[in-house]
Amino acid sequence: MIDKHAFPTKVLWVDLEMTGLEPTKDVILEVAAEVTDFDFTVLGGYEARVKQPRETVVKRMRLNTWWNEYPKNRDQFLEHLDEGLLPSEVEQELIALVKAHFGNEPAILGGNSIHNDRNFIKCWWPNLDNQLHYRMLDVSALKVVMQGKYGIEFEKKDTHRALDDIRASIAEIQYYLERLRDA
Repeated sequence: MIDKHAFPTKVLWVDLEMTGLEPTKDVILEVAAEVTDFDFTVLGGYEARVKQPRETVVKRMRLNTWWNEYPKNRDQFLEHLDEGLLPSEVEQELIALVKAHFGNEPAILGGNSIHNDRNFIKCWWPNLDNQLHYRMLDVSALKVVMQGKYGIEFEKKDTHRALDDIRASIAEIQYYLERLRDA
């Protein structure tokens, strides 16, 4: 039984690359996850492409003009679309990662604008969602405070690849925490 009142000791950083932002219409193309402690030392990780029907991906990409701004990403995803794992396989592997690192501790989900990734997890991987704490560590909330109150902004690359985005989120929270320590 998961104790939802236990103090967290680790964070499950997750980033998903999707065809768009609507969980009931769009699909997950790529996932990366890293487990860290609160010193942000990486304790484990996972990365996978998610196999999706080509016609669904192409249709959703056409409807989302964002993909026109990132043709290299679009072409890479389309080129390797058949190399991924089935969504159910990815979910099982992510659950195994969570169980290995969190045991009975509910996993705190971390990332930038993590609520949207969580919406996709709820929709596509409900068994994984059951392993997660209801609280999340959203770096973008801290970003709002740092920009609005202190005029501080973290500069990060715009790669829009899952593992790169996780590492950027971890670096961003470390950057903000260091600035707050110095304040």
